[in-house]
Amino acid sequence: MSGICTKNMERNDICPDDTEPIYLKLDSEEGIASLLTMDDFTAVYELADKTRREAVGDTVHLRAIIEFSNVCRRQCRYCGLNRDNRDIPRYRMSREEILASAEAAVKAGYRTIVLQSGEDDHFTSERLADIIREIKKMEIRRSRVSGSDRAAMAGPLLHPAVTVSCGERPRQDYEVWRKAGADRYLLKHETADPELYDRLHPCGTLEERIRCLKTLKELGYETGSGFMVGLPGQTPLTLAKDLLLLKEIPCRMAGIGPFISNPKTPLAGEPDGDTEMARRAVAVARLLLPEANLPLTTSLSILSGKEKKKAGSGGAGDVKSGEAGGNESSGDALPAENPFAFGANVVMKKVTPDKYKEAYEIYPARFKATDVEGDRQELEELIRSCGRIPL
Repeated sequence: MSGICTKNMERNDICPDDTEPIYLKLDSEEGIASLLTMDDFTAVYELADKTRREAVGDTVHLRAIIEFSNVCRRQCRYCGLNRDNRDIPRYRMSREEILASAEAAVKAGYRTIVLQSGEDDHFTSERLADIIREIKKMEIRRSRVSGSDRAAMAGPLLHPAVTVSCGERPRQDYEVWRKAGADRYLLKHETADPELYDRLHPCGTLEERIRCLKTLKELGYETGSGFMVGLPGQTPLTLAKDLLLLKEIPCRMAGIGPFISNPKTPLAGEPDGDTEMARRAVAVARLLLPEANLPLTTSLSILSGKEKKKAGSGGAGDVKSGEAGGNESSGDALPAENPFAFGANVVMKKVTPDKYKEAYEIYPARFKATDVEGDRQELEELIRSCGRIPL
C-alpha cells in the first residue's frame, strides 16, 4: 500500500478499497500523469473534496491582497509585469497608501494581508519590514468574528497574518521580513521542467527558485509555491513533476491555475490553458498535501466563464491568487454551482486602490471598483451559498 494511503489511514483510520488505486498513482510522475488524463475524473474530485473536508474542514479562508508595486527587474516571458513591457504605466504605492489599504482590509474582517509586487529593489528589506511591523500591530475587530471564533476572541487580541510575495530575494531579506513578523511567503516555481523554465525565464534558473523556496522553509515561513497549467511545451508528465515538487518542498500553500496569454508579452497569441486540467491539478495537489491551503486562483475564475457562481461579485477576475491563467473547461466533472468542489479552500481578494489595480496586469483582466467592506460581504454570502464557512 502506498505511503500516502498509509498516512491517510493513520489520520482517518480508513483507506477504502475503491480509493486505493488513486492513492497508488500518487507515488510517481507516470501515475500522476495517468490520473490527470483520465476520461472520467469524478472519483478523484470526490476524493479530493473528502480529503479537504477531513483535513481542513469546510472553512474558506479569505485573504486581502495589496499589489503595491508593478515594477519588476525580471523578464518572465508570460508575465505582463516583465521589465521589457513598455505598454503599462509603472507605479509604486507609498507606505501610507499600503498601510491605509491594509487597515481597510483588517477593518472589513480580513485576517491575512498579502503584500505582492514585482521584484522591485526600491522596496529594500528594511523598507518592507517597517510596513510588515505596522500591519502586525493592527487589531482584528471583535465584531467581525462570529460563531465559535468569539470564544477565542475573549483572550488576547488577534492581529493579522502577513503573507509576502515579492519574488527571489537574498536570504538576508527573507530573514529580516520573518523577524519583522511575516508569516507566509508565496513564490511560485511556475514549472518544474528545467528546460521549459529556462525558455520562459531568461533572467533566472529553476535551481535558484527551488533554493529560495527551501531557504524560506528553513526560516520558518509557511511556504507557498505553485505553477501554471497549459504553458507552451508542457505535458502531463511536466504537471506531475510540478505536483511532486510541491510535496518535496513541502509546501503549505499552492497556487495552481491555467496559463492566460497576455498580448503584451512574448507569448502573445499562444492558446490559453485548460481550466479542467487546472482543476484536476488542484484536486491532485489536495491528495498530495491534505492540509495545505489551496486557493481558487484568479486565472481559473476568469476563464471559467460558464460557472454561474464565482468567488467575487462582478466576475471572478476580482479574486486574486496567483500568476496563472486558462480557457473554458474541457470537461463537466466539476459542478458549476460550486467552485470549491475540487479541493480549494482559499480566496484572495484584491484591495489594491483602483488607480493602481488595472496596471497590475500579469495577464488581461477587468476589475470592478474596489469596495473593501462590500466586496468582503458579498464573498462571504457566496461562500455560504456553496456550503462553506467564510473566515
